[in-house]
Amino acid sequence: MTTSDLYYTLALLKVEGVGDIVAKKLISHCGSAEKVFTAKKSQLFAIDGVGEVLYKNLQQTSVFDEAKAELNFIEKENIDFTFYQEALYPERLKHCIDSPTVLFQSGNIDLQNRKLIAIVGTRQVTSYGADFTRKLIEDLAPLHPVIVSGFAYGVDIVAHQAAIDCGLQTIGVLAHGLNQIYPKMHKKYIGKMEQNGGFLTEFWSGSSPERENFIKRNRIVAGMTEATVVVESAEKGGSLITANLANDYNRDVFAVPGRSSDKYSQGCNNLIKTQRAHLLTSAADIVYILNWEIEKKGVKPVQKQLFVWLEPEEQKVYDFLQKNGKELLDSIALECALPIFKISSLLLNMELKGVIRPLPGKLFEAI
Repeated sequence: MTTSDLYYTLALLKVEGVGDIVAKKLISHCGSAEKVFTAKKSQLFAIDGVGEVLYKNLQQTSVFDEAKAELNFIEKENIDFTFYQEALYPERLKHCIDSPTVLFQSGNIDLQNRKLIAIVGTRQVTSYGADFTRKLIEDLAPLHPVIVSGFAYGVDIVAHQAAIDCGLQTIGVLAHGLNQIYPKMHKKYIGKMEQNGGFLTEFWSGSSPERENFIKRNRIVAGMTEATVVVESAEKGGSLITANLANDYNRDVFAVPGRSSDKYSQGCNNLIKTQRAHLLTSAADIVYILNWEIEKKGVKPVQKQLFVWLEPEEQKVYDFLQKNGKELLDSIALECALPIFKISSLLLNMELKGVIRPLPGKLFEAI
């Protein structure tokens, strides 16, 4: 994307009534943002959704002054940008109808790695949530995923820091322009973030971190990644919006279960209960569901926690599943000579220990 292309695209996005969906429709029909402004009335009216009001708005010249001012900021601060039709634009985000027309970025972002995963959660992260996040990223590190989050308090910043500690690329998606950082307390992380990834945003330099911007930001987090992990969430929260967006984009969602009495487990438990998220107990669940494989020979694979203590009956069930593969609940009870109610309890405990996983159709298998 040339500077000239960016200038006209910025101007188009400032036209009243033009959002990302309409902008991309106009550009696709006319060939470029510049040609949108020079297109004949009959050509524009042939586009579904374009009428007199939008046509008149496209005649307003003040949008070019705003575009020029923003372009001056971009050039002065040497900010990178990428257009939705370009190769460097996040591949999965291209397929989201409401994705940003232009993304601005800073740092050393490399999106050639296709293993992008979002990790989000409450800003009031507990020690359990923080520890789980660190362990999850540590166990995923051999597969070299890119960790994406929102650079907010709580789970977000824990995920970014854990990724940096493990030598992984991490990307903070911001709800404001690149002329500021929110929260201000996180300015101390900017250097390491940009060395190990960086920041993405669709917002201009004059944008402030307002509530609606965070919701728009969440669609980028959900859309650019292969899956979204919710570590902790209250019954209502921004991370649940991200999870719902991920579901809408047909992405996998994982949620970490917790006790029903824990405030910051209610959101995750509800996601699992309503089948909007896979139950997540270890990195092995993500590797299995997403069918990730290690690309380098000699790299230690992600596996379940070693030396998990199993009760004698649990061990009996585990040995049976390891030997026979996927088995029905009834078959497990029959072959292990245990009543159904007992087997159901054992399987739940073993699932929470991360040694088995449930499958559709009342099937279970050892991890």
